[in-house]
Amino acid sequence: MNPSLDSLRINGPRLWASLMELAQIGATPKGGVCRLTLTDLDKQGRDRVISWARDAGMSVVVDQIGNVFMRRAGRNNALPPIMTGSHIDTQPTGGKFDGNYGVLAGIEVVRTLNDHGVVTEAPIEVAFWTNEEGSRFVPVMMGSGVFAKAFTLEHAYAARDSDGLSVLDELTRIGYVGDEVPGAHPIGAYFETHIEQGPVLEDHDTTIGVVQGVLGIRWFDCTVTGMEAHAGPTPMALRRDALQVATHLMQEVVAAALRHAPHGRGTVGMVQLHPNSRNVIPGRVKFSIDLRNSTDALVDRMCDEVRAYAAQLALDSGLEIGIELVSSYAAQAFDPGCISAVARAAAKLGYSHMPTVSGAGHDAVYMAQLAPTGMIFIPCKDGISHNEIEDAKPEHISAGCNVLLHAMLERAGG
Repeated sequence: MNPSLDSLRINGPRLWASLMELAQIGATPKGGVCRLTLTDLDKQGRDRVISWARDAGMSVVVDQIGNVFMRRAGRNNALPPIMTGSHIDTQPTGGKFDGNYGVLAGIEVVRTLNDHGVVTEAPIEVAFWTNEEGSRFVPVMMGSGVFAKAFTLEHAYAARDSDGLSVLDELTRIGYVGDEVPGAHPIGAYFETHIEQGPVLEDHDTTIGVVQGVLGIRWFDCTVTGMEAHAGPTPMALRRDALQVATHLMQEVVAAALRHAPHGRGTVGMVQLHPNSRNVIPGRVKFSIDLRNSTDALVDRMCDEVRAYAAQLALDSGLEIGIELVSSYAAQAFDPGCISAVARAAAKLGYSHMPTVSGAGHDAVYMAQLAPTGMIFIPCKDGISHNEIEDAKPEHISAGCNVLLHAMLERAGG
């Protein structure tokens, strides 16, 4: 990169103002945002972001699943673009920054390049992907998933919300069915800037997370079957208490994660008791198991340990224990070159930084299957996200965007 560009910085107040303006579309009384995908509010958000892109001199292309690509030309437009982006749909009780920050940081990079008359060798593009959150339609990360051929356009079109409305119908209604075939859009490299959605950076008082990859995930449903009986007349030694056996297995889920630190995660987030009565010994317990780690080998080792513990527990207790895999997401490592570009940018700009991993899925997961990909994390207050009180400091918002600017310039040839 041209050394004369080392002093280049984004306009932090302008980026913050754009975030706050976009947050007014679907604003909630508690200070959050409810802008579900493919609603009228989503159309308003899309239109607003595209208007900012056009004001910055960018051309706009929409594909058949409604993914939007906003391009700033380079000296050599035959080169594949260096892309950044995220999503602008939110959870029903979403915040101002999740996804939105990654898109508007990209717009701010372009505005900054325009301000300083910088022309890159390769084009710069900013994308926002349809239905990343999956709060109205499933699967999650729908637009990027179709783009990466993880599932078909037809499968996505057929998805329906709780009112029976389809993705195709709603895309058509808001006017965002484009002409381009998903995936028929070259990418030279992809960067995504995001709030961490966890407490690690804040806990370490660190400004930039240099994301190494996304954790692999395995979701299971576990059912422990005993025998319901009256809580008073049934002696302790003669009970077939499904809940007491289940709690041992729940503790093993946590223990397996602790054994495989630092990136092991083990969570029981849903529990259903039958018959769920105050004076009845539970006869059946169904609960979720969520296991995560940085590599598939580590996740699978955790799964094997939990299954082995469950098998021994079933023998010891005499109760039936069934474990069914319901979802599996492979771990995704990011490109070493993009990781290094992020780390170099953070160091050059004087920001504290550390390697980190993403415990949540992002569109970057699918992009990493198509092109060199990296992510930039900044702290969010108390690690809270998917919540109306989600918050981030303006100085961190600016820092992450400055890192994005310099990482993209390195790849695009400033």
